[in-house]
Amino acid sequence: MNGRASLISRVGNGISSLGAARFGLALIALALILLFVFWLRPNMASYNGLRLLLNLSPVLVFTALAQMFVMTAGDIDLGVGTFVGLIDCIAAGLLNEQPVTGVALLVACPIAYSLIGALIHLRQLPSIVVTLGASFVWLGVALTVLPMPGGTVPAALTELVRLRPPLVPMPIVLTLVPMVAAHLILNKMSYGVVLRGIGGSLAAVERAGRSTLRARITLYGLAGICGLCAGLCLAATTTTGDANVGRGLTLVSIGAVIIGGGEFVGGIVSPIGTVFGALIMLLSGSLLSFASVPPAWQYSIQGAILLVILALRIVSWRPKAA
Repeated sequence: MNGRASLISRVGNGISSLGAARFGLALIALALILLFVFWLRPNMASYNGLRLLLNLSPVLVFTALAQMFVMTAGDIDLGVGTFVGLIDCIAAGLLNEQPVTGVALLVACPIAYSLIGALIHLRQLPSIVVTLGASFVWLGVALTVLPMPGGTVPAALTELVRLRPPLVPMPIVLTLVPMVAAHLILNKMSYGVVLRGIGGSLAAVERAGRSTLRARITLYGLAGICGLCAGLCLAATTTTGDANVGRGLTLVSIGAVIIGGGEFVGGIVSPIGTVFGALIMLLSGSLLSFASVPPAWQYSIQGAILLVILALRIVSWRPKAA
């Protein structure tokens, strides 16, 4: 009995320590959701089942990481959803018919994102207003490129997301690679300290002799690259383009960053937690569908699940003593 009690105590302490980590609660919540999904639909715990279940995860993960890079600077991006829709339209509307123009626009889009970061920094403008204005620009350009939903996506792009690597389905590969890359950039590279620093204390970074303008341009450029990848994954998955398809992604991306341990201020974000948050946002809807919850109740219950996770995060996470 003593050994069993000791084991239970160690497991309890382990869960408690995990919950105290910034992304620990998101990991626990994601594991529980996956367990319930596999319990309700055992066939989802297979290679093909995971491919279907996580089909759209790369889109949500790249979009959430784009939002995370902007929030690292202490800003909020209200245009990332329409930006993803723009990339989707360029991929479906131009890459086959006018490849040179299409590629040029795809290259220009992340550059435009970097310039938005420079504008916000140099003019000290609120990011919410600037990115909201940019969202109308992205939508207008998307409707110009592809006025009606449709188009054709290059076969090479669709074949890329349909690859069947051994052991691990492609959606998981496209989820893990950007997560690891973002973690290395922000938490392992020496310049990551500068990138995180401008969201915490702009003055401290300037006193250290580092360019805060360059850091914000870099963060917005990284956000643009992630938005570009999200749009290409969306086009490759749906094989069509739609200017309005990404509108709902903006709020989902903010929710993913916060659920994953991020903060609105202070440059406090977690790339790993953000990916967990994006997967929670995706799989909670699937779980309710598998549980045969009426569609009219799904949005309310999904929102309640997210509120419970956030409430538990406040209880479980305590900042370390100085």
